[in-house]
Amino acid sequence: MLTTQEQLKYSRQIMLNKIGQQGQMALRNAKVLIVGVGGLGNPASLYLAAAGVGTLYLADGDTIELSNLPRQIQFSEQDLNKNKADTAAEKLNQQFPDCHIEAIDEMLDQELCDYYLPQVDLVLDCSDNIATRYLINQACVTHKVPLVVGAATGFDGQQMVIDPRDDSSACYHCLFPSSEKAPANNCQTIGILGPVLAIVAGMQTLQAIKLLTGNKAQINKLNLFDGLSNQWQHFTMKKQKTCTVCGEKK
Repeated sequence: MLTTQEQLKYSRQIMLNKIGQQGQMALRNAKVLIVGVGGLGNPASLYLAAAGVGTLYLADGDTIELSNLPRQIQFSEQDLNKNKADTAAEKLNQQFPDCHIEAIDEMLDQELCDYYLPQVDLVLDCSDNIATRYLINQACVTHKVPLVVGAATGFDGQQMVIDPRDDSSACYHCLFPSSEKAPANNCQTIGILGPVLAIVAGMQTLQAIKLLTGNKAQINKLNLFDGLSNQWQHFTMKKQKTCTVCGEKK
């Protein structure tokens, strides 16, 4: 059961019919891996910790640079040259002492995926490179762990949910079968506006909370955000039988 303190702290969430005390307890018992503690991982980790998620694993081998500060909102100039995962974990632990935060201060690889994924209920892909995105997708399919993907460049963002527990769920490899077809641009090459990342990260955390509390999150949908027109577009995806990651002929 929730303590009196928890009932008071999360009262605005608990009063929602789709959350309630059972949903809040599910959040407290949940373990989430966030891959990348940059422009997406910063706000995503804040919102998940604030929502009452019990355990967060933050994975990032990068250090904080001056150019990160306009969008990586947990960091300040005093944090320059420090590891992103370690720094975010320290700040989150101070702000949300009820949430257990563990930093993985290196880039995620296959060995780390195989170690952490069996322990978690959900993965947020907040990375900024294609190689990592393919690695996480493959690992989540293998270990049957739900994955919420987010990405943003310029004024544009994208978000999708992959749930390997559902046999009908397409994966990232279904959408982009090879790295040649996958989006190669990133914020280092074409720039990025911080609020766009906040919007995409907000969608990621909303989907994560729905999944963790037993609510439905749409799979097989690619959601694209245009920050200049303030419009979302939604495209239906289909699981590919020939997909080498999740298909019948893998």
